[in-house]
Order: sequence, then structure tokens, then C-alpha cells
Amino acid sequence: MAHKNFTSPLLALALLGFTACNFHTEADMEEQMENMELKIDYPAAFVVNGESNDVDVINLNDLTHKDHISLNGATFPHHINLSPDKTKLAVAITSTDLSEGHDSDGMDGMEGFKVLVLNSYTGKIEKEILLPKMPHNGVFNTDGSELWIAQEDERQSKVLVYNTGTWALKHTIAVGKGLSEVTFSADGTRVFAANTLDATVSVIDPNTKFVVGTVQVGKDPVGAWPASNGYVYVDNETEQTITEIAVSSAAVTETISLGFKPGYVAYHPSSRELWVSDATNGRIAYYRESNSRWYLTGSIPTGADAHAIAFSPDGMTAYVTNQGAGTVSVIHVPDHRVTSTITVGKKPNGLVIRP
Repeated sequence: MAHKNFTSPLLALALLGFTACNFHTEADMEEQMENMELKIDYPAAFVVNGESNDVDVINLNDLTHKDHISLNGATFPHHINLSPDKTKLAVAITSTDLSEGHDSDGMDGMEGFKVLVLNSYTGKIEKEILLPKMPHNGVFNTDGSELWIAQEDERQSKVLVYNTGTWALKHTIAVGKGLSEVTFSADGTRVFAANTLDATVSVIDPNTKFVVGTVQVGKDPVGAWPASNGYVYVDNETEQTITEIAVSSAAVTETISLGFKPGYVAYHPSSRELWVSDATNGRIAYYRESNSRWYLTGSIPTGADAHAIAFSPDGMTAYVTNQGAGTVSVIHVPDHRVTSTITVGKKPNGLVIRP
């Protein structure tokens, strides 16, 4: 008798289901990884990779590249800010490569602008705030009840204030042209909006949400970076200067000529040094004050297109993102020495430390 090949209907369905399951597993793996909660229960540095479109997490206990946060398809993330309770991260999505400078225009018609709010312990996206114009950054106020977003416009930019409890838009504050960063003073009494195309900084009362002053600075200001000495320091990219502004009076007290394009300014309170990232030469230049004037004291080679600077809570260590090198430099502050270089993603820009 000839034997016929026979497969029961039940067996056929089982085989089909097994094959389909295998087919989808590999295709869905990336999505599953994005949805997986991380366990960031260690002191961490969060590094925004502008071209890699993600956030690298560095374990500060041993300086290992520990975790990696995906951003749901967002492109060209920019600066990052940590909430006062250290549970939330705000990341601006610019959809534009800003590594060559912040005086870009012609954003009409582009899409994908938003600010992502992440959980700093799990890496999960808790909120996506969609925007019609480019946001350069989002920053939490001093008690974490508000998120202030810098939204660029060539004609008149806006600072948007959101309630972090409901994520409702509370206030819209008109400022100047081509807004880049919005920042709070170290004491939280004033907000500064750097109007890049106007070469001005708008000074805002965080309580009333009114603009209380406008300060003329150098060409293409990017941010008024806060310092604990009662000043903010504005990095003027094209003019290659730093403008020192007194928080209490909103008066310009000094203009520091650099001779290079600044990327960021950070004040170290213990050493009383002003650190400026030198994007032109891939280094950190540090200044000390004498007779109420800032003087260049030395420099620290880091990497191509040095950008953001963050100090550890004890002030002993500094971290610097190098956009052109795709690295983070770790610096021992007392002797101004690079002790480690960590490879991260492409064009790292924003950086924040969570103890």
C-alpha cells in the first residue's frame, strides 16, 4: 500500500502559529527594547547624542556606559534638564543639527518639534509636548511645578510655561527673535531668554511671567548660563565673547573677549573659576577674577567641538561633551587634568548629572 503524506489540520495550525511567532519576534525586538524599563538606580550622567538621536547613561561609580534611552524616533535632540526632585528629564527635540551654531533660520514647514519628559530612573517617556516651532531647551522652575520651554521664531519667539502636574499650558511670554536657550538664575529669582537673532537677552520675572528688562549683548547669544556668584554668563557665538550680567540689576558688568567660539559657560564656586568650552580648539579655557576682571588662566584639551560642562555635586569632577569627537571628557578639577575619556554616540551636546 502506498503511504500518503498527511498532516492533520490541528498540527498545520500549530506549525503555522510557530512560524508566524518566529517571524515577528525578530522584527519586534527593537520595539520591545524601546518599551523596556531601565533600572537607573546609580549616580548617572545623562548625555544627549544629537546625531544618534538618543541619550546615553553613564554610571558615575565606575564611569561605564551603563544604559541607553531611545527617544521614540525623535531626531536631533538637544539640551537636557533635570527636575529639582531628580525624577524627570526634559529633552528638547529640534529636528535640526545645531552643532555648527544656533543662528539657524528658515524653520517654517519643518516638523517633529517637541519636548520629551523622561523618567530619570526608568528611561520611560512620560510626556511628549508637541510644538509648532523649534524648542532649543526645556527647563524646570525651582520647585518643579513648571516646565519652561524656549520656542524659536524668526519674528517673535515665545517662552511657553507648562504646569507639570496637568501638562496644561499656563503662560505664553513673547520675547525676541530667534530664541535659543531659556535659563533660571541660580537663586531662581529671574529667568533669562537668549534671543540669538536680536543679540539681546530678555529678563523675565518667574512669578508674574512679565518681561522686566531687555539686555543688549554680543552677536548670536545662545544661553545665559547661571552661576552661584550672583551673575549669569552669556556665550555670544559669532562675536566670540562672554557677557556677564548681574542678576539683581540686569546690568552688564563685563564683556570677556575670547578669541574662539564658546559652546557653554560654567562657574565653579570653590575655585571661583569660570570655565568656557572652546568649540574652535576642542578644549576648556578657564578664567580667574582679579580686580573685578576675568583673565585667562589656563586650558584643558578635551576633544573636537567641546560643548556642555557639568560639575559633580562635590565639585571635584567635571564632565564635558565633545560634539565632534563623540566623547565625554572626565576632568579632575583641582589639577585641571583629564582622567578619562568615554565614548558615547554621535554629536553629544546636552549633559546633566543626577547624583
